[in-house]
Amino acid sequence: MESFTGKMAVVTGGGAGMGRELVVQLAAEGCSVAACDVDEAGLAVTAERAAKAAPGGDVRVTTHHCDVSDESQVTRFRDEVVERHRTGHINLLFNNAGIGGGSSFLTSPRAEWERTFAVCWGGVYNCTRAFMPLLIASDEGCLVNTSSVNGFWAAGPGMPMSAYSAAKFAVKGFSEAMLTDLRINAPHVQVALVMPGHVGTEIVINSRRIHGYSEPDDMTGAELADARLRAAIVTGVPAEQLSDEEVRAAAKSMGEWFRDSAPLSAAGAATVILDGLRAGTWRILVGDDAHALDAAMRADPLDLYRPDSPTLAAVFPDMRRREQ
Repeated sequence: MESFTGKMAVVTGGGAGMGRELVVQLAAEGCSVAACDVDEAGLAVTAERAAKAAPGGDVRVTTHHCDVSDESQVTRFRDEVVERHRTGHINLLFNNAGIGGGSSFLTSPRAEWERTFAVCWGGVYNCTRAFMPLLIASDEGCLVNTSSVNGFWAAGPGMPMSAYSAAKFAVKGFSEAMLTDLRINAPHVQVALVMPGHVGTEIVINSRRIHGYSEPDDMTGAELADARLRAAIVTGVPAEQLSDEEVRAAAKSMGEWFRDSAPLSAAGAATVILDGLRAGTWRILVGDDAHALDAAMRADPLDLYRPDSPTLAAVFPDMRRREQ
């Protein structure tokens, strides 16, 4: 898709991070956008920024409250898009919404694991089911699914990421399957698979809130017990030696570290994605770390799972210093 001018896009997870930046940059290029999220305050910020960026004219940006893991809410969202944009088609569907959580299949709460999987994979499934007829109704369409480096590497640096990785592997597999499916059944609709590395967003902070957990300073005893295991991994200090205050500090610093130490900003990531779509690239790696991890996995699939992996030490030097 060489130009987004005059096109119609739907962006999930548009209330923060990469989703917000996609909305703003698309609007600036003359693309109308419908953005959804569960964070209405975040959507208001997105709408304000997009309105300032848009050139005017026929560009229309709307925001919608929607939990993408709930099919009924997604159906309502689709109907709102059709009504408010007075359209019978869309050109772009960005399945971008995602949360973290459910890191361990063994120790994380089951509800947290299933909620993470439901948003990260179920959201892609629900939205693709709902909006595919509108993509097919366009003269040119693209399904854009956000997976992750955790769609080919099922771990984090020094910690498990079982729910998130399982979901992102599903997104990757689904997207690659759609290459053939669309080529045969709807050749005017393309698919693009987005695989970001570490991008500076508040996903860690926002995920705690979406799962219904207290802020770090207000954690309950049960929340402290669960966070203690993660804090031990991050700090390198045995869990039993960490005080409650140290656990609270670690929980707070994890979110801030992820947001503030990223090698690529959310705006930079959105630009990489849109540039990839213009170039017709179906597999879009976002960030130098994504390229490095992809190359390492292809060269030696076992290396990235070794606790003493030199590749991980090179790609995540800041995390290694934290562990030490």
